[in-house]
Amino acid sequence: MSAQHIYVSAPLGSIIRYSDGTPRPPARFKRKLAAWEHNNSGGRLVRKTPSRDMPSCFLPAGITLHQGDFGSAGVVVLRVYKTFSVHCALKFIVTEPPKPGSVRVLDREGEAAELLHLAADRTAAEAWLAAHRYPGAVLEDVMADEVAAAAIEGRAA
Repeated sequence: MSAQHIYVSAPLGSIIRYSDGTPRPPARFKRKLAAWEHNNSGGRLVRKTPSRDMPSCFLPAGITLHQGDFGSAGVVVLRVYKTFSVHCALKFIVTEPPKPGSVRVLDREGEAAELLHLAADRTAAEAWLAAHRYPGAVLEDVMADEVAAAAIEGRAA
């Protein structure tokens, strides 16, 4: 699939993999392996940014993947995100959509909302929100028809 297809059809909270189609180099080639891993990885879809037409430039729509957290003893020091334009040449695939019945914790309402946490159910989401105190956060249920529609669109691509 293309990044445009992910932007249109994949629900927030999906696990996305991306690739440039090249084979993985042997582990002994450290620099080649690092470059390959830059273009062949994955993450959780946390944001879909709509396109913006500014006076001096046009910014195309994009998707943002959360690739991981770094820290120790339960303290996150660094969060790693990667953003792709919908015109990106990489190939994307949804490996795991969010489970129906799970609850998204979003930082705000609207189309520019960012996924903060994906909880198993509403009580877990409310407990996470109480512990992390995000003002203006909203809870959104993952519906079965939303996940099914994304799966049907994924097979068509």
